[in-house]
Amino acid sequence: MPLAWCSWLLLSAWMLNAGAEISITPEPAQPAEGDNITLVARGLSGELLAYNWYAGPTLSLTFLVASYIVSTGDETPGPAHTGREAVRPDGSLAIHGALPGHTGTYILQTLNRQFQTEVGYGHMQVYEILTPPTVVANDTALVERRDTLRLVCSSPSPAEVRWFFNGDALPVPVRLGLSPDGRVLTRHGIRREEAGAYQCEVRNPVSVSRSEPLNLTVYYGPERVAILQDSTTRTGCTIKMDFNTSLTLWCVSRSCPEPEYVWAFNGKALKNGQDRLNITSMTAAHEGTYTCIAKNSKTLLSGSASVVVKLSAAAVAMMIVPVPTKPMEGQDVTLTVQGYPKDLLVYAWYRGPASEPNRLLSQLPSGNWIAGPAHTGREVGFANCSLLVQKLNLTDAGRYTLKTVTLQGKTDTLEVELQVAPLE
Repeated sequence: MPLAWCSWLLLSAWMLNAGAEISITPEPAQPAEGDNITLVARGLSGELLAYNWYAGPTLSLTFLVASYIVSTGDETPGPAHTGREAVRPDGSLAIHGALPGHTGTYILQTLNRQFQTEVGYGHMQVYEILTPPTVVANDTALVERRDTLRLVCSSPSPAEVRWFFNGDALPVPVRLGLSPDGRVLTRHGIRREEAGAYQCEVRNPVSVSRSEPLNLTVYYGPERVAILQDSTTRTGCTIKMDFNTSLTLWCVSRSCPEPEYVWAFNGKALKNGQDRLNITSMTAAHEGTYTCIAKNSKTLLSGSASVVVKLSAAAVAMMIVPVPTKPMEGQDVTLTVQGYPKDLLVYAWYRGPASEPNRLLSQLPSGNWIAGPAHTGREVGFANCSLLVQKLNLTDAGRYTLKTVTLQGKTDTLEVELQVAPLE
């Protein structure tokens, strides 16, 4: 640097022109990184000898970018020169391919022929082209009302942050959980309606960039456990069924994830891990309380619902129904007893009228049955009074009689006419 030039730098502290009104403005006004920028100096007056440009808050040699001699066009880089700056003859400073690091205060110092200096100040913000931020969560699967959600919008840029939920701006109640800088979103006692896709966006005047969505799952339930029959809620009700009809019970609940279902009959667990329970042929043995228990493995909560299933009033009166109703020769048939006495002591089946020579079999109080004089070896008795006749022949057609005796000594007799169709 020429000695004379150094001298006016040193003397400038007390030779400032008080009337100086130099202004410095960047063009473009909101430059992005990579732009070619011109710091335009306006208000220059008089015949000028030299320019000094500084990138810093004070007139210090440390911040000197370049010195320029107007008469010769000679430019001397200073300590703050980055290789991208050049002083123009009109006093402006050109910056080629500006970087965010060029942001800051700039000072232009001029020297006129009276060896007076004027100083102008300006500020320039070089905005970076933003890269997509990342949403970081403390967990992506939380339990409702128990856990706390903490989302962080991670970005190296100090840009403004905005949040989005399922593609829309964050609802006002949720925004109340934002940190002062908007980068941390906290929700205590997370709710199910807050499950979904979260994104954050960083923006400055020249660039906008949004993160990939982060999907949050909120576990809850089971709630409102109910038992349905044909889409109708039956919880707490009594379902009355006709004899030998079918019934399907469905267990439903509000739960995330889908709960595990366990069915119980009269307090005893059934081997059924499905959300439905089928009764294919209603008998007195199926009467009782059916309970569905829903268990959520994530929330560790459970809920239950129960219904009572009974035979209808018409079915309670004892009657005999052949199954199948019209058996063919060679088939098996079960003479199923509907509404048999609950306090049964013994029963006996007869082929024809209820007389000893016609007795097929009897069931004793022990539960075992014994063959009678008319037993052919093809008849089997069951605890519910039903009679199985195997491998029918045409001679098996005719009248069958059931005689029951209760613990109170009450005796009932019931008859059925069995038809056997011949093979074609």
